[in-house]
This record gives sequence, C-alpha cells and structure tokens, in this order.
Amino acid sequence: MTEKHPASSDGHEPTPVTIAKVPAKFISYSHTIFAYSAFLLALAAGCYTHYYKIVQNEYYGYPDGFPSVSATTGDRYPARAIFQIFIALTSGPRFALVFLWYFYTTRSSRSSSPAFGKFLLIVGLVRTISCGGWTYITSTDDHLAHDIAMIVYLICTLPWQLGGLYTTPIRNPAALKWRRFFTIAFFASLPPMIYFFLQHKVHKIPGAYTTYAFFEWSLILYDVAFDAVTALDFQTFEFSIVDYSGNSAPSPVTFSKEGSAKIPGHTEDTISPVALRSLTLARGFITETYLAYVFWSLLTSLALLIWYFPLWHMGISGFEAFLFITLTPMILGIGPLRRLFAQHRGVFHLLSLIGIASYLKLDPVWRLSLTAVGLAISLTTWCATWIETRHHTGTLDRSILIWGLGLLVHNVMKFAWWSENPIWPIMHKANGGINEIGIVLGVIASLEVLMRDRTNPISLASSSNDTIGRRQDGSNWLLASAGFGSLVFALHSMYSDSSTIMRWSVDGYPNYGPEPVPWGVATIGSLAFGLLLSTHRSLVTSLPWYVFGCIGCIVFYAYSGWTAYYGGLALGTVLTSVMPILVRSITVHGPFKTLFTSFMIYNILCLAHVWVVAYAFVPGGVYARERTNWVLGTMMFLIGCGLFNARKQEADSGIVQLGGQKVKKVGQLHIIKNTRFLTRLSVVGIMVSSILVALNRNLSAVTPAPFTSSAKSFTAAIWTIHFALDDDMWASEVRMRDALRDLELDVVGLLESDTQRIIMGNRDWAQFIAEDLGYYVDYGPSTMKHTWGCLMLSKFPIIKSSHHLLPSPVGELACAIHATLDVYGQPVDFIVSHNGQEEDPVDRELQTTELARIMRTSPNPFVFLGYVVTKPHQYLYNLLFDGGDMNDIDITDDWDRWCEYIGYRGLKRVAYARISHGKITDTEIQSGKFQVVDDPRQYWKASYDRVPESSIQPELRYPQMFRGNGVRGHRYQVFDEPRYYIH
Repeated sequence: MTEKHPASSDGHEPTPVTIAKVPAKFISYSHTIFAYSAFLLALAAGCYTHYYKIVQNEYYGYPDGFPSVSATTGDRYPARAIFQIFIALTSGPRFALVFLWYFYTTRSSRSSSPAFGKFLLIVGLVRTISCGGWTYITSTDDHLAHDIAMIVYLICTLPWQLGGLYTTPIRNPAALKWRRFFTIAFFASLPPMIYFFLQHKVHKIPGAYTTYAFFEWSLILYDVAFDAVTALDFQTFEFSIVDYSGNSAPSPVTFSKEGSAKIPGHTEDTISPVALRSLTLARGFITETYLAYVFWSLLTSLALLIWYFPLWHMGISGFEAFLFITLTPMILGIGPLRRLFAQHRGVFHLLSLIGIASYLKLDPVWRLSLTAVGLAISLTTWCATWIETRHHTGTLDRSILIWGLGLLVHNVMKFAWWSENPIWPIMHKANGGINEIGIVLGVIASLEVLMRDRTNPISLASSSNDTIGRRQDGSNWLLASAGFGSLVFALHSMYSDSSTIMRWSVDGYPNYGPEPVPWGVATIGSLAFGLLLSTHRSLVTSLPWYVFGCIGCIVFYAYSGWTAYYGGLALGTVLTSVMPILVRSITVHGPFKTLFTSFMIYNILCLAHVWVVAYAFVPGGVYARERTNWVLGTMMFLIGCGLFNARKQEADSGIVQLGGQKVKKVGQLHIIKNTRFLTRLSVVGIMVSSILVALNRNLSAVTPAPFTSSAKSFTAAIWTIHFALDDDMWASEVRMRDALRDLELDVVGLLESDTQRIIMGNRDWAQFIAEDLGYYVDYGPSTMKHTWGCLMLSKFPIIKSSHHLLPSPVGELACAIHATLDVYGQPVDFIVSHNGQEEDPVDRELQTTELARIMRTSPNPFVFLGYVVTKPHQYLYNLLFDGGDMNDIDITDDWDRWCEYIGYRGLKRVAYARISHGKITDTEIQSGKFQVVDDPRQYWKASYDRVPESSIQPELRYPQMFRGNGVRGHRYQVFDEPRYYIH
C-alpha cells in the first residue's frame, strides 16, 4: 500500500511546504573546492615542512626537485592528515555528484539509456570507493592493497570520462567543449608520464622524475576539472527540504517545466551565466597577471645582462646600447600596427617568451639579444593594449592594475628566491632557476588570452578614425611622458625587490636597520596598499598626497636605518597609488612622441643612476659623481609634473578628442567593479604568500655557529666576487655557498658585493648564503654611499660596526667595514675594505693611510681582509702593515699578490691558503686560520716559522678535498697546499 501523509485536523491532506532548497550546482562547487584543496594544501604543507624529503626519490634528490603526488600525500605529517581530511570532505559531494549525473542523463536530458546510466552509476561508485582505498591505505600500510585500489581507480576513470563525454547533451555546448578538452588532456598526458617514469626507473635519467611528477599532477588537475564541468549541467537541478506535516508556514511547492522546485515569492536561482562569467574573469585576471610578471622579469633582467659586458671590459663595451630597446613602443604611432598588437596580444605575449627562453643559450651575447627582443615585444604589447582601450575606462583600468600586480608578484617571487628571480636568464636548474616552468606557464597564459580574445575581443578604440587628437582640456603630452617615464624608473630602481630600500639605507651595528626577513613583507605591503588606494583619484592626484611622497623621498635619502626605511615605505605607497593615473595620462596623446619621450626619460634616469657610482669609467662621469640626490630630485619633480597634468586631465576625464570630434568614454562600471574586487582578492593572496615565504625562510634559516669551536679557532677569508655573476653570466651565489661551506669559513669579506642597483638586478644574494649556512651579515656602506660594495659574513655575533668611505678625491669611492665581533667571548676587530684603482695613486695612499689609522688605534686583536692594489713590500704595503701595527699573514709569499691581502695581530695564526676561483670570478680566495688566545699581547708580532701539517690538530687543518685537482674548479694554488705556522 502507498504510505499516506498524516491528515491535518480538518481532515484534508496537508500542503507540502518547502523549508529550504540548495541548488545542485553547489554539489559540483564543493566537490571541486574540497578536492583541489586536498591536493594543493597537502603540496604546500609538504613543501613547507619536508621539502627535501619529499623530493628525494630512489636515485636523486634536490635540486631534482618537484615532489610526486604519492610522496606529497603519503606518510608524512601534516601533509597526509590535511590530504585525508579534505578527501573525507570530498566524499559526500562525490557520491551526490555520481547519483545526480545518473538522474540528469536518464531523467532530465535523456541523453543516456537507463541501462547505460546504471552502468556509469556503478562505475562512479566503484571509482569513488577505490579513491578512498588508495587515500587511506598508504603504500607503507599495505603496498599491494594501495596499488590495487589505485589501479581500479585508473581503470574506472576511462569509462567514467568517456561515458560522461558520450552522455553530455548536445544542447549544452559549453559542457561538451570543456569535457572534450579535459578528456583529451587527461589521456594525452598518460604516454609522456609513463615515458618519463621509465626514463627514471629504468634509465635513471636525472630530472626525469621531476618531469614525471609534473604530468602526474596534471592528471589530478584534469581529473577534478572534468567533474567540475557538471556545474554547467546541474543548472536546473536543486535539493529541496519539504515539510509534509503541515506545521510549517504555508508556502506551496510548485514545479517549473524543467522539474525544479520553486518557492512563491522567490526568484528562481538559475545560475551560471554570472558564475561562469566570474570564473572567466578570474581566470583571465590570473593569466594576465602572470604575463605582467613576465614583463617585469624581462625589464629587470635586461640591465643585469648588459652589466656583464662592461664588468669584464672594465669600461663601456658597446652592449649598453641594448638599453634603448625600451624605445620600441614608439612604433605604436603607426595605427594599423598598434591595432595589430592590441587585437592579437596573446600572440605577441607568446612571442615575448623568447626572452624567458633565452637561458637555453649559453653564449652571453645570445642571451642578452633574445632577452632584449622579448622585452621589446612585451613592452610594446602592454602599451598597445593601454592605448587601444583608452576609451573604455574599465578595460584600461583593469589592464593597468594587472600590470601593477605583476610587479607585486615579481617582488614575492624574488622574496621567495632570496632576491633572485627564478625565470631570469642568469638562472638555470643548477642555481635554483625554474625557467622551464616559467615558460610553460607563460605559454598557457598567452594561449588563454589568445582564445579569450577570439571569443570575446577586448574593446578597442575606433578603427575607422584612429587619430589620437590633441587634448582640449589643457593636458600636455610632454608632462604626461615625464611623469610616466619617471614612475617606471622609480619602481624599477627602488621597488623591484623587497629588500632594495633596506640596503639603500643600511647602517652599521647596532643601528643596522630592518632585515629582509621579515620586513620584506612590509615593503610588499606598502606597494599593495598604494595599488588599492589608486582607485581614489581625488586623493592620489591631490597636492598633499604628492607632498607626502616627496617628504618620504627626502627622509629616505637624508636618514639611514629604520627612519630611512619608513620614508621608503611612504614613497612606495605613493608611487603605486599614482601608477594608474599616470599610465592613463599617456594613452590620450600621440603614441610616437609620448612613448619615445617616456622611455627616453626612463633610459636617461637609468644611466644617471649608474653614472653616480661608475663615474670613473664613463664620459662626463665627474659631473654625476655621488649625485643620487639629483637623480631622486629629478625623478620626483617629473612625477609631480605628470600628476599636475593628470589632475587637469581628470577634470575632463569623460571626454576625449578623436579625429577632431569629442567622444565620450565608456564607463564599463561592471568591469570596474569586478576589477577592483579581483585586485583586492589578488592583494590578499599576494600578502598571504609573502607572509608564508617569510615564515618559511625564518624557520629554515640556520642559526649562526662556528664550523669548529673545540680549539677556539676560526677561518677567515677575502674574496672579490664580481657582483655574484660568474664567468659565464650565471648567478653564482649557490657555487659561492658551496665554496664557503667546504672551506669552513667563519668570517669572510666579500668585495664588489653591492648588487642593489638596476644594472645588478636589485639583488641581495647574501641572504641566501647567510640563511643556508648560518651567518650574520653586515652589508657594508649602503647603496646610496656610491661604492661597489664590501660585505662581511660572520659566524660570530657582530657587537658593533662602522661603515667608512675612505678618502677618494679623484677616483671611485673606496669602502670599508670596521666591525667588532664576539669571538668565543673575546672582542676581535675586523676590517673588510676595497681600495681604489691603480690609476689613482693619490687615492690609494690616502685610503691606505686611513685604514692604518683605524687599525693602529684599536686595542683589540685584529684581522685585516682587504683589496689594497700594491705588490708586497712596496710603499703602500709597508704603509698598511707597519703603519697599522699589523702582520702580513705570510711575508714570504711574493708571487702574484697584487690586490688581496690578509693581516692580523693578537691572535695565533695557524695556517694560510690560496684557493682558485673556480670561474666564479677572476680573483682567488685567500684564507687564514687563527686561534683566539688568552693574552693577545704575546701574539702581537708574528713568527713566520712553518711546521708540517702532521703536527697540526686535525680540526685545525684545511680540508683535503682542495688538494690536487680540487673540487668544482677550486684547488689549492701557488703553493698547491696550505701553509702552517708556529704562530
């Protein structure tokens, strides 16, 4: 018998009342979110907590370096727990999705017969249960059961995906298109995945397992995405909770013709155009932000690559002309060419990736040339997009904000890679680069833009009359160009790395100033905050706001340490806040003159930025010597001109002149609203990422401690490292790290170390060595002191330090660090110095005299690590050691000593060694081993009597690995072995 509902008091059947209803699309959403969260959060947790363990396979480990799915989700806490919890959350939506698909194909769309529908239902249930099998039974628990469950899951995937594709209704072309795409992508990934697994397993090819892991992860992405497409199908499905008791407030249930329940007085929740549009907008926002990151990567790498050539030529090389590749956007003065770039921007963004792929060429000239071409294409594409969308406020603002977000992403990536950009052409797998991944992501992003523009072209300026006429609101193209060009220079020179403004204003201990970790987060936060403020046009174009930025710039220049850093944060906020308004101002004037002038101003400021420190090597350099204040003042003045112009332009922002006629701009409020929401969301993601990077770096940093402490000994060294670019134009800090580690250097002076300028990539490579090996860092005189840099790494705490600009009336400025270290409880003084060039004898004499004075007046034991530019026993040599009351580490070593010297007093000298540079630079490593003594005065003067190595305690000996041919190009040279002494 049919069960009857209880009758109401009046004897009539109660009216069913719908209490709540849930659209079935949320089943698809929750399934997708939980499934992706399970894998991606486990990946993040695994990399954060056990990265080196989960990338270790049976043959290779780091840097063959991306974990497989099983290694990520396997046996290690907390990744496994996170994975299993989210898979459990996925199971409910998963079972519901399988049943809903059965009802949808057999009852609603009728795209499947009942028998085939039941077959797919059974396959889906078996597949879901087998997923639980390999998730909760790990290979460690029961390898056979784990593998059987995984095999069953993969076998069921074939009929599930093919059957789902077959039963997709033809009247739903969007779902059909995406299912076809994900099915093809899934099965097309299987052969290369199997191939690379065999290359790893059978042939033991290095790197094959990492490639296999990428394909394995791609299967996860495609598999989950395939089921996510059901959100397109379940638009007319919903779950309803119906009360048949009659006790609820009357609200009779009616049904639409599609069969979905409706509640009177409520609009039907038919979904997806808005949801799909939001997903498309978000996807496009992400891909274009990545392409903006590619642009900033290319721009910041160009001058770095150029710098390699004058560095080795010791003067102008001719390759500096590549800087003017940034003038390429002036070709956009040709209307058809401009529209070509804008209409086919996906193609041109794809072509620009040649700059990222340039790392494949070993020849530095080729790498520079290809990078320049890639930058020219990328820069021209961005400018064309802005100009061609000038009449559509929403589209234009969206593009500019994305461009700004690209700078933030660039900062976060450098923050995560210790101030190197992992897709720069100076990076490759051996030194931590991920160039291949960068190219793949760039291709995906470019293709996404290309396909999106074909189906939904961006709104361009009228092609029938493309003359960009003269503005009638009093704005001026020259002022607009000045503001934009200066802005690009300001962002590039000071805010393309989160540590730059710290190193530009660093001071001696104990008032050293902020450290890159964690304060890089604050730098990125100030830039992000400015970008969010950019929508408040009345604020960012106001005179008080500009004055606030000028005050920040003055404080940044005039002070040091924390005070200067606060000024830098204020300036960064102002610069990113005015970015959109200054970009908009150049789009309404003639592209040729505007873009040519903008980037010529940018180039001139870049050259001036270099001239202030390289004045001894460039024509007219004497006039720019130490004039950073002129550069900053000019920059702020020109930005002020641009803002003055933009303020007048904004007063008539709704009207532009086109071909002599007034044309009203299109507001596109929906685009503006979506853009601002996605910008805020992106900023949150960027800030969370930067915080996680800071936490990871802080937790993984090694605590400083001497390599050998039993004998109260330490090893010191001096090395000129050519700005951390090796002989073949690769970033060299990883190889430097290896050399310092194997030599067990406790205190090391590194010269030509200041890389916080445009021409050096705004890098702070010492962060990596210090955190990886455990060193305290004294960066030396700040970048605004106009030296080439000297830096100290110490295993011992730095009690105090002072930064010196040695007398340099004629040539380049010479720098020095005078630091007092706590060496096993005893204060020991160190000097790290870099004197001037051979061509300036007066400078060198004055500098050496000053160094001798500093050493002579110190009461402490002392170690000198310096670059003196003299031969042994000549006048300057005697002035340094005799005038400074110091001992040369070995007075008998006369062979080829010209630059680097080690001196000491009040310590027991144990050994001395000279080690070849290993093609990291053109200068050897000189090193000495010392012991702290109870009565330093007894060791004020040295004995040069040598002893055999066998008489030295093993812990005081130099490593054996550098004998003979050595290791990685480093070997003992000159004497071919260390020398040992009585004291």
